[in-house]
Amino acid sequence: MESIPQTQPSQGNLKPKWQERFAFYDQHGGPRSETYKQALRALPFGKRILINASILAFFFGPIYWFVLGLWKKNLVMLGIIFAVGILEALFEILTGIEIPRALDNGIGMGFAACYAVITNYAYYLKQVKGQQGWNPFEGQRML
Repeated sequence: MESIPQTQPSQGNLKPKWQERFAFYDQHGGPRSETYKQALRALPFGKRILINASILAFFFGPIYWFVLGLWKKNLVMLGIIFAVGILEALFEILTGIEIPRALDNGIGMGFAACYAVITNYAYYLKQVKGQQGWNPFEGQRML
């Protein structure tokens, strides 16, 4: 019986920064693995940022994820952001306490940081592993 070869998504048309990130993930595993953490610590600061975060995702998170084709994960993240906004509004209405602008900005920066840190590995899972799940935190280490 002949086995049908499984095709993986192509990496040939990716920019060098993505190829470098994907090679790092192939060699050391995902953000949860101990070898990943040790290898990341051994890198210089600039390389650590390149592997661990996406600057474009920090500034343009939802738009960038749609461009990368991470639409399922993006819909979940937008749902979480919307839910947090609703909770903030309910808190203000029910208690009469206005949420300080600094706290609101901090929450927004937290979501931007989440987009930045999650993007690289989520895109790796899509491009290399062919996984397109709904969980934006798939394979990520959380505090």
